[in-house]
Amino acid sequence: MTTPTNEDLAQGKAYTAPCITVYYDARRCLHVASCVRGLSEVFDPKARPWIQPANAGADAVAAVVRTCPTGALHYVLDGQEAEMPDETTTITPSPDGPLMIKGNLVIDTPGGEKRDVRAALCRCGHSSNKPYCDGTHAKVGWTSGEAGDR
Repeated sequence: MTTPTNEDLAQGKAYTAPCITVYYDARRCLHVASCVRGLSEVFDPKARPWIQPANAGADAVAAVVRTCPTGALHYVLDGQEAEMPDETTTITPSPDGPLMIKGNLVIDTPGGEKRDVRAALCRCGHSSNKPYCDGTHAKVGWTSGEAGDR
């Protein structure tokens, strides 16, 4: 299986604590806030730094990072490889939003091929961070034409 490389993870800022390093790429964050709801003592947007992985156990932090649908958050546990992808790749279109993808991903970007486990890919064509969604769809009023939630 392919996992994100250290070069892929280095795209974001690193927050280190005993046993875990959390990486955050602000350009990919769509503020879904699953991290804040999952572990507010670690992910607190009002605190500086806003990610404090030492405030919870490494396994708990890793579990919450895996809930980030956009891939803005990743982790590496000390002495282990980067987060492993789901065995099955899933693609879920968000109504009036990006394609949420999970699995063993290889994404062609302007900066080259990137390996990843989660991503939110632009469907509207207006993102300034293609192929990733940057939330511009909401600003330009793009709609997917899909009926309500599935």
